[in-house]
Amino acid sequence: MTDPRAGTSAIRVLLADDHALVREGLRYVLDADPAIEVVAEAANGRVAVELALQHRPDVVVFDITMPEENGLRAAERLLGEMPDAKVLLLSMHDNTEYVREGMRIGTHGYLLKDSAGEELRAAIRAVHAGGTFFSPAVVRRLTTATPAPAVSAVGPLDALTPRERDVLAGVARGLTNKAIAAELGISRRTVEAHRESLMRKLQIHSVAGLTRLALEAGLVSDT
Repeated sequence: MTDPRAGTSAIRVLLADDHALVREGLRYVLDADPAIEVVAEAANGRVAVELALQHRPDVVVFDITMPEENGLRAAERLLGEMPDAKVLLLSMHDNTEYVREGMRIGTHGYLLKDSAGEELRAAIRAVHAGGTFFSPAVVRRLTTATPAPAVSAVGPLDALTPRERDVLAGVARGLTNKAIAAELGISRRTVEAHRESLMRKLQIHSVAGLTRLALEAGLVSDT
């Protein structure tokens, strides 16, 4: 019988969890969707990053608690080397500090391990498409927790990578994602990833707000 993934652009996923049974369960859930293909697995963060750089998956699912290098640190290191990677964090705990740290480093979602299989597949599809995905329990926890201090209170641009600053400058100049991509010599998808990341870091979700910040910081001229 022909594999339904053959000849299609399936979403290529890397799974990183230190428990073999958990990885087996995750793979079983994902194998049920012909539009998703698990291309590699890792038992710790260090190996996960190595395999991600080797296989270049579309989405990487990191368990937060792993030996040698935890999921947060591994995700940060991977995004530093492969900024267009889509990263989904997986955890047993709806810890707001974990969630906020994940958002700070530019991950794209946070899923609880007790989530249903369809939720995991939906999360992978969402982050692959350029969006974000957070378990409902995580969203409730964030909305009831004490708000974190705004990034803009202490050097807003310090949280951005050089490439994110370039994209921010392009947005403030009124350029489209396609125009920014052409100017910087990168793909439109990469521009979109950087744009989403800088919006999360700055906690600003409008072009007007980004433009105002860029002007105030001297990133672009208002003349």
